[in-house]
Amino acid sequence: MNRLSDATSPYLLQHAGNPVDWWPWSAEAFAQARERDVPVLLSVGYSACHWCHVMAHESFEDAETARIMNDNLVAIKVDREERPDVDAVYMAATQAMTGQGGWPMTVFMTPAGEPFYTGTYFPRDYFQRLVLGVAQAWREDRGGVHGQAARVAALLAEHAAPWRGSPPVPDLAAVGDQAVTTLASEYDPARGGFGRAPKFPPSMVLEFLLRHSERAGRAGDEGGQALAMVTGTCAAMARGGMYDQLAGGFARYSVDADWVVPHFEKMLYDNALLARVYLHLWRRTGDPLARRVAHETARWLVRELGTPEGGFAAALDADSDGEEGRFYTWTPAELTAVLGGGDGEYAAQAFGVTPAGTFEHGRSVLQRLADPADAGRFAQVRAALLAAREQRVRPGRDDKVVAAWNGLAIAALAECGLLLAEPAFTAAAGNAAALLARLQLRDGRLARSSRAGVAGPSAGVLEDYACVAQGFLALSGVTGQPSWVALAGELLETVLTRFADGAGGFYDTADDGEALIYRPSDPTDGPTPSGTFAAADALLSYGALTGSARHRQAAAAALAVLAPIASQFPRAAGAGLAVAEAMLAGPAEVAVVGPASDPRTLALHETALLAASPGAVIAVGDGGAGGPAATAGGAAGWAPDPAGGVPLLAGRGLVAGAPAAYVCRDFACQLPVTGPAELRAALGYPAPPPDS
Repeated sequence: MNRLSDATSPYLLQHAGNPVDWWPWSAEAFAQARERDVPVLLSVGYSACHWCHVMAHESFEDAETARIMNDNLVAIKVDREERPDVDAVYMAATQAMTGQGGWPMTVFMTPAGEPFYTGTYFPRDYFQRLVLGVAQAWREDRGGVHGQAARVAALLAEHAAPWRGSPPVPDLAAVGDQAVTTLASEYDPARGGFGRAPKFPPSMVLEFLLRHSERAGRAGDEGGQALAMVTGTCAAMARGGMYDQLAGGFARYSVDADWVVPHFEKMLYDNALLARVYLHLWRRTGDPLARRVAHETARWLVRELGTPEGGFAAALDADSDGEEGRFYTWTPAELTAVLGGGDGEYAAQAFGVTPAGTFEHGRSVLQRLADPADAGRFAQVRAALLAAREQRVRPGRDDKVVAAWNGLAIAALAECGLLLAEPAFTAAAGNAAALLARLQLRDGRLARSSRAGVAGPSAGVLEDYACVAQGFLALSGVTGQPSWVALAGELLETVLTRFADGAGGFYDTADDGEALIYRPSDPTDGPTPSGTFAAADALLSYGALTGSARHRQAAAAALAVLAPIASQFPRAAGAGLAVAEAMLAGPAEVAVVGPASDPRTLALHETALLAASPGAVIAVGDGGAGGPAATAGGAAGWAPDPAGGVPLLAGRGLVAGAPAAYVCRDFACQLPVTGPAELRAALGYPAPPPDS
């Protein structure tokens, strides 16, 4: 009997028809193992994972392998994206025992949940022998198995000890300066990025380096070293094969050091983070490549990952038509078949498609190493190839709505909508926020995910509360709707009361959440900001908007772990370093007041977002009693409370009947200004406004 057919996870549903007697993660599964006196197999993966599919096809769809599994153990299937807490605990065990990790993750454990043997992908024959060997050891050497489990438990107890900083809050400027020096020693000046292959998009590190360059620029230094690492990496990623040169959007990572061949899965979180990085790079430098990539990535998010309910799907698969990368790669013959001889040869040169291929089986990943001399011809060729590609079998889509990742997308799309003059992006951000508020948020508590309008069974973790709160705050700063600030406050109250560790830091799970073999608490970044650093970001922004010393102090306390992490692993501390730069900058508080219909209000609003210091908060009102401006792009289905207000707007009125902007720090404001040039001067931004 397979019990996955009612799951809200597409990954679990992919296994609902397996001959394996799968259980979802549940107390009942462990009770069954105790009753049968057999070990538990935990298999963790996610729907866009290529090697998860390989192991599924080889082993979990095979009748003989399923018989061996069903006879000898209780098998539990977990979607790591729905249960990041379970994934984190057992990934720590896997890394402690094997020195590496990855997915699919394969863990053999006792019915008490204590792991004793771990690994990742196993070929079918080896996996069959492994299951039989584990079963034999369980029957004949129970003492040895429990001894191994006890040793692993001791290792995990060490891992479970939370990072501790050294109060008071460290010298944030010195921590950031040292991180830049360390990152420069790891930077690849020839290819961009950090370290060797495989290369992952260092989204949070890039945001930190941009913010650091702005701080240096305000001090009279151009911040050249930090900015050069950003521009080099962003250009290399955008021109290589990791970026979809036809439709936009980034793949998960590059398998080589030159950003040529990606691992083809596309994740919501990567693209949300990178859209914002490229937008901020454009505001810093005016680079047209950065603007194009920000725009295309935001458009891709809305077009490819938007769900009918208004949220954003988690991922696109790496595989299509049974082959990794088949949807995205080309041969010279395929180009000619679509475009004809002349344009086919032109496209091969423009996109780096060779007879030998840059990928497998003579196929090439499209690159765009230089901008075309004939932009019109290139656009026609690109459009024709994109239309032809749409006829191919598309990659599968994981359409569950993950709260944290949607929070990242809300923030990115809200900012892109305003600065790129694309109201549809802002509207999409508002719709996603409305979905989260309506479906996944109840009484200050978040569900981790939803799918097809149904909230999933898993409780939100720290990153969900923090990223959604930050998304709501960013959306309020763009739309002028104060209700998002109020909702962010609800989420952050839960963070402070349910996730705090009592020493200024945070656990990743709530104090009333499911008890695992230990309570995870990892402040280091992964492919997304750590929950701790994301919480510090949201707390700092909320404190700046509301004047709450409690929230600002909580943000500062959360950064106590920054110095020990950044000094050893700055690439695992980019989000925290970015928050530190915001704290060093104030953060700036900008109140813009004026009628939404007045173009002067919009000009001030855009200038505030373009020229404010790192991590600045923006509030927009109509200039009357702190009320919201009726700006476009509001969230359908969620009615803001018109009586609510943002404290930063209180007492900020029009100047001689004209829209005005107030630049403040700790709620102490400079004299108001009424023009974009005056506002830019008051903000002191170290770069001229970019061309639109």
